[in-house]
Amino acid sequence: MARAREAGRGGSASRGRKAPRSAQSKAERRSTILAAARDVFAKRGYHQATIDDIVAETGVARGTFYLYFEDKRAVFSDLMDRFFTTLTMAINRIDIAPSATPVADQARANIRAIIGMCLADRAMTKILLSDAQGVDPAFDRKLATFYDAVVQLLTDSLRDGQKLGIVADGEPRVMAYLTIGALKELLYQAVTLGLAEESADVLTQQVFEFVSQGYLRVHPREARPKKAR
Repeated sequence: MARAREAGRGGSASRGRKAPRSAQSKAERRSTILAAARDVFAKRGYHQATIDDIVAETGVARGTFYLYFEDKRAVFSDLMDRFFTTLTMAINRIDIAPSATPVADQARANIRAIIGMCLADRAMTKILLSDAQGVDPAFDRKLATFYDAVVQLLTDSLRDGQKLGIVADGEPRVMAYLTIGALKELLYQAVTLGLAEESADVLTQQVFEFVSQGYLRVHPREARPKKAR
């Protein structure tokens, strides 16, 4: 009886240990499906890709796919949500406090973070810039909301900069649209041409020089923004 109870306790403990492994296995399988879907969407485009393409790339049964995602749109939406979040977290509003890092360094860091991230995940960058539009009206609204948030973040930073005399006069939202439009085209060409992540520093310098010669009135050697007049 004692051995039976010990065996019972051992079986219970064993089941307790297996639960985390099972949960981890499910998380890993979901990640595997997402990674395969990303590659399929990047190669074939959203509209041409099928669930059969995704399961073939993943190496799982079609029924397994439906354990994790309702349809092709669901897996696409999950991928884009993750990429939106990662990109948004990489962009920081410029801090104009006297004790803050020089504005030029902050601007360069934002540019470097965006370019580096996009070159590190060329598949998702290609999907965002060429395939995300036109999935369906609901997703188009989600995409528009993402871009609006980025535009607003840059617009607010530019408006703050104008108050300190480090950004040229003009409509800050127009400047934001021009900057984002130029950056989107640069990134699209970079991933299309297959530029490596090591190109990020060179591209960052070129983009920084572009905005410095346009509306930005700071340079890398400037220690602090000028005081507000």
